[in-house]
Amino acid sequence: MRSKKALYNIIFALLFQIITIICGFIVPKLIISTYGSSVNGLISSISQFLAYISLLEAGFGPVIKSVLFKPIAKKNKLEVERILKSSEKIFKRISYIFIIYIIVLCIILPMIINNFDKLFTLSLIVIISISTFFEYYFGMVYRIYLQAKQNNYVISIIQIGTLILNTIMIVLLVKIEASIQIVKLTSSIIFLLRPIILNIYVKRKYKINLKNVDSDYKIKQRWDALAQHISYILHVNTDVIILTLFSNLKEVSVYSVYYLILSSIRNVICNSFVGGVDSLFGDMIAKDEKDKLNEVFNIYEGLYITISTIIFICTFILIVPFVKVYTKGVNDVNYIRYIFAYILTLSELVCVIRQLYYSLVKVAGHFKQTKKGAIIEALTNIILSIILVFKFGIIGVAIGTLVSMIIRFIEIAIYTSKNILNRKIIYIIKRIILITIEFIIIIFINKFININISNYINWILKALIIFIISSSIVIIINSIFYKENIKKTIKFINKKIKKM
Repeated sequence: MRSKKALYNIIFALLFQIITIICGFIVPKLIISTYGSSVNGLISSISQFLAYISLLEAGFGPVIKSVLFKPIAKKNKLEVERILKSSEKIFKRISYIFIIYIIVLCIILPMIINNFDKLFTLSLIVIISISTFFEYYFGMVYRIYLQAKQNNYVISIIQIGTLILNTIMIVLLVKIEASIQIVKLTSSIIFLLRPIILNIYVKRKYKINLKNVDSDYKIKQRWDALAQHISYILHVNTDVIILTLFSNLKEVSVYSVYYLILSSIRNVICNSFVGGVDSLFGDMIAKDEKDKLNEVFNIYEGLYITISTIIFICTFILIVPFVKVYTKGVNDVNYIRYIFAYILTLSELVCVIRQLYYSLVKVAGHFKQTKKGAIIEALTNIILSIILVFKFGIIGVAIGTLVSMIIRFIEIAIYTSKNILNRKIIYIIKRIILITIEFIIIIFINKFININISNYINWILKALIIFIISSSIVIIINSIFYKENIKKTIKFINKKIKKM
């Protein structure tokens, strides 16, 4: 049953990420072409400022999920409801804090951003924040509950429906030349449906009733988890904030286009392949199945890193050619930034690989033990990015992110190897060396592939060639150095297929 749920989670999460990528490229392109790069940069800046409120959610979400594993496994509904009731109380407080935060942003942000009328900026802040408020007030508790029950696929189905509806409505509104405020307000109203549907679904499906439940359940380590997630939020948002403060909105737009591509790829891998199985790992830890955990994790690690390596090698080579085609006809700022693209791509690769190991930290509830590394990463990112942005601009913030991500990856890799998986760190070092070798070989081969990319057809042709070459080389190298692990993987998959 656990394996079936993990499979459903992966399939629907992957489907959601694919649709997200498709819709994600349609919407920004329409906004840039119709309203300009500055408006796109403003929307990106506001979204990133609003994302900082998720720091509060992050202090509780992973902890709540980790403490739910045991009572769910033991079918202790009373304890589950007590945890959810305390969680609901916490998230409602966060939603009230969010309102105060919005008021502060409405006062400060229009003063910082001088490209637009203050009322224009203020209206967008309020409109974009609506769906986030209701997410915390109505749906976050039930979202975490479904994740802990390994029913992530339900969340994905709801997200897919609202995302498609949102994209259709935006295309129609842009076609009739609606204002950007109307476009973003429509999006907020559509995304309002997500928490409402989650709330109704969980209450009816699982007969969860929190009205008369005791709300005094103490959720431990929530502040330690807050420090953990700060590093991730800073990785996702700091660059845009620093560029907004120390550069200009057109540079923010350049950053957002590249980051849209890379974050889409990261989300496909992490949300589909990590988000789909982290609850499975959590269930094994809750039941103290150490040998089973190591067996399954080793197999999954091999598949995950192989897929990630192939995808990011292709991305490293193809990202700038894609942006050339994607921004063709947009001349208000130069979107072709090779060095920046390469640094940011490597940063996202490190982030993606790290997420697999960090998922073990989260489901095991080891937040306090790894808190210092998160703080060091956050400080490194902020300090380096601010120092380097003045001399190197957009490249400087990318360097700050890459260095901080590497520091955090090393810390997480050492901790999980020693304290959760009980294996030597050389195992991970070997994988990193092989990834580096694979990158060098394929980048060298790419120099001999001469295809003039002037449209999507040419880009797709080169992408197919690079993908075939990358897949072949990575699989061959891994087959040589991980022969036994590949045999175990094939055996494991065959076994699961026969049971289905």
